[in-house]
Amino acid sequence: MFKTKICDLLGIEYPVIQGGMVWVSYHELCSAVSEAGGLSTLAGGSMTPEELRKEIILVREKTSKPFAVNIPLIVAQAEELVRVAIDEKAPVITTSAGNPSRLTSRIHEAGLRVLHVSPSVSLAERAWRAGVDAVIAEGIEAGGHNGFEEITTLTLIPQVADRVPIPVIAAGGIADARGFVAALALGAQGVQIGTRFAATYEAHCCEKFKQAIIEATDTATVITGRSFGPTRCIRNRLAERILEAEQRGVDPSQILNIIGRGRSRRASLEGDIEEGTLYCGQIAGLIREIKRAGEVVEEIIHAAAGLLESLEGMSHH
Repeated sequence: MFKTKICDLLGIEYPVIQGGMVWVSYHELCSAVSEAGGLSTLAGGSMTPEELRKEIILVREKTSKPFAVNIPLIVAQAEELVRVAIDEKAPVITTSAGNPSRLTSRIHEAGLRVLHVSPSVSLAERAWRAGVDAVIAEGIEAGGHNGFEEITTLTLIPQVADRVPIPVIAAGGIADARGFVAALALGAQGVQIGTRFAATYEAHCCEKFKQAIIEATDTATVITGRSFGPTRCIRNRLAERILEAEQRGVDPSQILNIIGRGRSRRASLEGDIEEGTLYCGQIAGLIREIKRAGEVVEEIIHAAAGLLESLEGMSHH
């Protein structure tokens, strides 16, 4: 059932990776996804090195299966977080938002796998040259931090797959079996899914945040910070203020003051869904109920098999 190069590379049953979402991906979600046969990802970006160590230990207590740690290279403590992940022998480290060559060889020397998130063909090629094991090619549909190039998943995946000889994982706008099968057809060896896993019982974020995802429509998300650091989030009062300031041509440093610190924490953990930042992908409009994380994995794999059969049927007519 859907054994791809990614499964062998990472020692997982199904080529489904749960994205490392800040304030969302903690041990509860991660152990559930790994137990269901996917690769889970702890969100190192919202943890201190001590918290990360504790979370890795907690994941290990609940599952013996592989998991990853996401470390955005722009965070101040990136090197310390990588050191903790190496110390605790997290099997896979996903790096993002920065130069992949900075820490890849150090991670490999410790015997761990490295995946790198790339929003364009040139950045994917750079990651491949830096020696990463696989590239996560992420389209602009994805929630959270995105690339300046604004390339969609549908166009990005085949171009990256044609240009790099290492496995490609598709990310951005995937939440069900249809997106999974489409990604494989485009040349990906697996998928990374974020928003769908945020709307699960095991996700660390608060109920209001999960509810906002479920109530979202196809037009619910916007991109703010286009000129200095694009992020996709649900449109709310804060997002409106940022967009309005951008339209007026306000200096990016002043816009960063409006955004302030801790806004995503305010939305994800404290439930301030008007004055916090609700990182969320464009696919949220498809998500209609909160589910168990394991169920999400099982449904994708099960329904994908049925989908392939119906496609086979079409080819015989």
